[in-house]
Parts: sequence; structure tokens; C-alpha cells
Amino acid sequence: MTPALQFGIDRLLADPELRRPLAGRRVALLAHPASVTADLTHTLDALAALPDLRLSAAFGPQHGIRGDKQDNMVESPDFVDPAAGIPVFSLYGEVRRPSDAMMDSFDVLLVDLQDLGCRIYTFITTLRYVLEAAAAHGKSVWVLDRPNPAGRPVEGLTLREGWESFVGAGAMPMRHGLTMGELGRWFVATLGLDVDYQVIEMTGWQPDAAPGHGWPLGERTWINPSPNAPNLWMARAYAGTVLLEGTTLSEGRGTTRPLELFGAPDLDARAVLAEMQAFAPHWLAGCRLRECWFEPTFHKHAGRQCHGIQIHCEGPYYDHAAFKPWRVQALAFKAIRRLYPDYPLWRDFGYEYEFDRLAIDLINGSPRLREWVDDADAMPENLDTIAAADEATWIKERADHLIYS
Repeated sequence: MTPALQFGIDRLLADPELRRPLAGRRVALLAHPASVTADLTHTLDALAALPDLRLSAAFGPQHGIRGDKQDNMVESPDFVDPAAGIPVFSLYGEVRRPSDAMMDSFDVLLVDLQDLGCRIYTFITTLRYVLEAAAAHGKSVWVLDRPNPAGRPVEGLTLREGWESFVGAGAMPMRHGLTMGELGRWFVATLGLDVDYQVIEMTGWQPDAAPGHGWPLGERTWINPSPNAPNLWMARAYAGTVLLEGTTLSEGRGTTRPLELFGAPDLDARAVLAEMQAFAPHWLAGCRLRECWFEPTFHKHAGRQCHGIQIHCEGPYYDHAAFKPWRVQALAFKAIRRLYPDYPLWRDFGYEYEFDRLAIDLINGSPRLREWVDDADAMPENLDTIAAADEATWIKERADHLIYS
């Protein structure tokens, strides 16, 4: 019989035996807005209500612990939580890595972060940074595990050596197919960390089960882990649509469907879609693309009508195994370049505190995707060959770190 679905936080709350090793120790929490229990209580509030737990501090990643920042790349300050009465340190403010003083505030750090299954998502990098700091300071880290809503599929180029950044925590492809607990195991092993690391595992999670294929649709409520992650469909498309952050195209920020669509005022989306279907139709399997118009209220092209394309990866159009969001978005760029050879596609700006490399290359972990797009002679199989090799290597590498079948 399949056990009832429980996330790590719910198991920790329900089972005093799981909490027993925390007795007498100072406990800190790293969390964000989606860190909620089964009854939608924020994890910080739920832990603060436990009489046998001594909460001494909390940490917030990008966008804050409670969700205080709407736009991307906006810092959060430190503050004192008014309910729990403990300091809340920002790991997306004056520092990205916890300082010595911050590390001195606890003995055990509980990490309860909902990931989207994509290398670019900065919560992964924050996990790496706190694991490294814990190893240096002799602290313990427990991950309260949550589902990977994008499921187990793997896709994209592996980050190349020397391309590590805050949006590239390690040599994994864009869509990694691991939970945060499993990622922590991979970080500990690959970085050779001497750290007390534990995972409070989920029970009953079936990553391949329909219709959620990673996210338990109908069993748990979706809470935005970041302001522009409003639903499961965005999470599925994100390993591709995040590439738009390195371009002049709108990714739909400032609309109600961010990171599910893309476009620009000077784009003929119908022509782009036709070129995509002609150039690599096999990359469009598992989803449906729809021509659309939208007007962002903020961010790129704010107040201007954009001609665009929405990626539909839900309902009758969705095939979990066939859908390749990274290839879909790469194909869109290629179609634009073929139609408009001089189109100013790549956005040159400071991205996540990096100013000497193009954002599109930082996001991809190397220049290889951009070079493929810009090479007039490059065909789909040229990119497929490199990506398929990276994907196969990662599937073998991650096998030792999987917790859930």
C-alpha cells in the first residue's frame, strides 16, 4: 500500500522522534513563501509553535522569507520577525553566503525550500552556500524535502567549468530532475564536504505519477515559491523560458502568465511559430504553442503590446516524457535569428552581479547555446548531439543520489 503523501516539514511536525536530535540545540530555518505545511501554515510559524524546539534565527533566500519582493534581482534586508521574535537574515541582500556571525546564531539549520527543478533557480545555489558554510563551521543541515514539480526528466547543456555563478551552482544540466534533499546529497559528495547532512524525506511521493508528474495535483496547494512562479505550468516550462531573461524578448513579467510566454513589439510571432515548426518540429512534442498578444505592466516592454507565443504544457496537449522546454525555447531563438539575422536578441546588462559575461551565457553555463543560435549553418542535430551526451552523463551521475523511485 502506498503511504500517504507527506512533505518533510509535515513529518517533522507530526513525529516527535524525528525532532528528538534537535533537543537542546539552537535551530534556524531557511525558508520562503512556499514553505508551508499541509494546512498552509508557514513553516516558521509552525516551528515556532512547537514547545520542544528552540528557534534562534531564520534565513530568507531571494525574494525573502515571507515574500517581500516582486521583481527579479531586488535585494531583501535583514529584520526581526515580529511573531517569532528572532533575527531573520537575508541571503539575498548584503551577502549571498552566510557570514560568520550568522553561522554563530544556530547549531542546526533546517532548509525548507520549494524548488522548480531548474539549475538557474537561485535557491539551489543558496543550498550549496549554506552547506559549504556549515562544513566550515561544524554546523548541521537538515533538508525538509519537497517535490520537484518538473519531475524526473533531464534536459539541457551541463554547466561548463569556470561558469559557476549565483545562477549556476554546479555542473548539472538545466533541468536536473532532483529534489532539494537529493541535490544536497549531490553537493556534499561532489564538493567533498565534511558536514552533518540529513534529509527528512517525503513519504508517498510518486514523481512519475499522472497528472502532476512531480507535483501532487489535487493533494497539495500550489504556493508561489517566487513571485513569478504562479502555477505548475510555469514550473514545467521554466527550464526553457528562463533563457528569456538573457534576451531582449519579454518573458511575460508584468502579465498574469509570466515565464509561460514570450514576445516583443517588433516580432511577427506567427512567422516565428511557422519557422519553428518547419526547422525542428520534433522539438515541439508534448506541448502546444499558441500565437498571442500581451502588454506587460512592468519590466521589459512595459506598456507596449507584444506579439508573442504561449507555451501550453497542460491538459490534452501535455506529454511529460516528450516535452522538452529547453529545446522549445532554443528553437524559438533560432527561428528569430533565421528570420531576422540582425535582430538584437541578446541582452547586454548586469545579471545577478555578473557584468563581464553575457546573461544568456551565464544562464546556460557556457556560450554554446548562443553560438548555436548565431551560427547560420548550425542545424538541430548539432545542438542535440551535445545536449544528449550531457543529459546521458547526468542521468548516470545523479543515480547514486536518488532517494525516491
